[in-house]
Amino acid sequence: MSIGVALGPSALDTSENAVDTAVEFGRRAAAAGLDSLWFGQQFSHDTIGVAAVVGREVPELEVGTSAVPIPARHPLFVASQAQTAQAAVHGRFTLGLGLGAAAFSEPVFGIDYDRPIARLREFLTVLRDVFHTGTVDFHGETLTAATPFSAAVAGASPVPVLVAAMGPQALRVTGELADGTLPFLVGPRALGEHIVEPLTAAVERAGRPRPRIAVLVPGVATADTDGARAKAVAHTAFYDDIPSYRRIVELSGARRAAELVVIGDEAVIAARVAEYFDAGATDVIFTQTDLTTPEDQRRTWAVLGALRRSRRSDAATALL
Repeated sequence: MSIGVALGPSALDTSENAVDTAVEFGRRAAAAGLDSLWFGQQFSHDTIGVAAVVGREVPELEVGTSAVPIPARHPLFVASQAQTAQAAVHGRFTLGLGLGAAAFSEPVFGIDYDRPIARLREFLTVLRDVFHTGTVDFHGETLTAATPFSAAVAGASPVPVLVAAMGPQALRVTGELADGTLPFLVGPRALGEHIVEPLTAAVERAGRPRPRIAVLVPGVATADTDGARAKAVAHTAFYDDIPSYRRIVELSGARRAAELVVIGDEAVIAARVAEYFDAGATDVIFTQTDLTTPEDQRRTWAVLGALRRSRRSDAATALL
């Protein structure tokens, strides 16, 4: 069981140097005793490249993306970036992918957001071929990928791929072709019933290994609970209008996304982490830890690091 944190792009984009700041966050995460650090993708820095630099500079950490949207990206280019990152960190990079959203497809890239599940299937098919054979000859309905030369990167082991999948169709494809899922804004009960169960079933039908369930949990340890809740509403309102998120929020027993943000003291954080692991998570990754103040963020990372050490100690004791 792994415990990590994720950073949104704004944490780096508001700094003097995005890459230097990312490395500093990586060192803080390692010092706090965390297992992993994940980076979000918008339209500024390249999150795969940032993860590679951080993983190279901070060898104690697993690094990953949470997540790179696939619309307007070609899997051969993503495969090249991901393998380069994997070679840079000697096997500690995980590629997190997202289906994207209609609001950022046609207005931004001039492409239609249609047939996202078909595109996901074809995208993952190409990645899997490249990661495991170094070549691909794929002619699908939404993309073509045919390598005239080897696409393998020297020194790169196959890159694990997680998909931010929450709907039944996306989970089915993820179970067949990816290594696990990276859900966000899902409560523990909904995680177990609507993500872990159908994904595990899809994996078993495909005869593949047990999936990784790396759940992204927004939350912060703070004494200013009222202020944090007000900020949570503002920061998560965007997701209330996206059908896939609205569905999983409702399945989690919440009326809006902000209700799933974990806010409180160390005991509140610890209890929620335990609930996610009990529901079937293999990784708990806290995000939006910068919701309030830098002091609260450090406090949150400290409690998560303590929980990670406690769980490792308990696991070691159980083996004796």
